[in-house]
Amino acid sequence: MLPDPLHPAVVHLPLALAALLPVFALLAVAAIHARRLPVRAWAAIPILAALMAGGGWLALETGEHEEDRVEDVVAERYIEEHEEHAEVFTVLAAALAAISLGGLIPGRPGNLGRVAAAALSVVTLGFALAVGHSGGELVY
Repeated sequence: MLPDPLHPAVVHLPLALAALLPVFALLAVAAIHARRLPVRAWAAIPILAALMAGGGWLALETGEHEEDRVEDVVAERYIEEHEEHAEVFTVLAAALAAISLGGLIPGRPGNLGRVAAAALSVVTLGFALAVGHSGGELVY
């Protein structure tokens, strides 16, 4: 049986991945650069980023579905702010998944792809924090 409401149960996966991905990406960049890991080890990063993007999309969908439930209790501007942060987060997560694929390329292009993806993962974390904070304010 699915939880009701579903949105609070869904949001934790993308937010947790947003917190972990910068750490994993930065460690992978350093380990690959030091030749302690092969380039193919980077494959975990685009997979995790794709899961984060998919989880973000699912959180958006469930949030829109349940928006009517809270509109009577919470001012619409707070809901809209939360939704806007979530939309940016989801777009950034999808971009991170795409850009991180470049990190699988050997040589200098792959190095640039890995560094760019690691940097974008930090930016994405910033938006994840904004989404989580505004969502927490809606609840509490």
